[in-house]
Amino acid sequence: MTSTASTMGAMAHARAQAAAAAVAEPALPEGVDAATITFTQRIPASGYANVVLGRGTRIRLSDPAGAACAHLLLVRADAPWERLNVADTVKVPWQAYLGNGHPLLSDQGRVLATVLADTSGRHDTLCGPTAEARQLLRLAGAKHGLAPRDIGPTVSFFRGIRVEADGALTATGSAAAGASVDLLIHLPVTLLVANAAHPLDDRAATDLDVVAWAAPADLEVTHNTEPEYQRAVQNTERAWIAARTPEVTP
Repeated sequence: MTSTASTMGAMAHARAQAAAAAVAEPALPEGVDAATITFTQRIPASGYANVVLGRGTRIRLSDPAGAACAHLLLVRADAPWERLNVADTVKVPWQAYLGNGHPLLSDQGRVLATVLADTSGRHDTLCGPTAEARQLLRLAGAKHGLAPRDIGPTVSFFRGIRVEADGALTATGSAAAGASVDLLIHLPVTLLVANAAHPLDDRAATDLDVVAWAAPADLEVTHNTEPEYQRAVQNTERAWIAARTPEVTP
């Protein structure tokens, strides 16, 4: 065993540990050019990810073993006071259950992301994160200058919730192993995601895979024809164009 009594010994020990570490990576999506991949991470139970994603990024969250729970928060990267508003995400589309074409909205009526594909159907917009997940999100946010007060309500993917006729919330569990959700990013965002149990489903989480790639052409496609979604997209495009207009110089 390498001695850590000296600086050189400690350095050798640390390097030996790093060389022996096995880092698991997510499987890349079929049909996606590897050159367009911008981010990959496998998040273990009680782990988190934090990354800035550009406009036109497509991100896939996957549940390879069937018990992941992705507590997700989006913060606009170029205007961090604007972030995911779960109440508007439910209210504006008249739908509490996330699925294809559902926007993840900010409180400014802009689309931060749209759900493009969903093979799980087990998600939640109502319960928010557990204490563990919130602490993980605070750690993730701190790396981007966000304070605990900036970590608000989240949506969670891969653990389902349904509202009963009497208003009670019932957990509906997870879908099969290998389920995934694709999101399209409409404005540059800081993505914070924690992998931890759900408030109404305390099963231990399994690995969560995150893969992002450049897909700007997806912004040109109409993903939802409802008028509320179309207005939100117009608000988003107006803000993006205004922010990216070059300064006029004589």
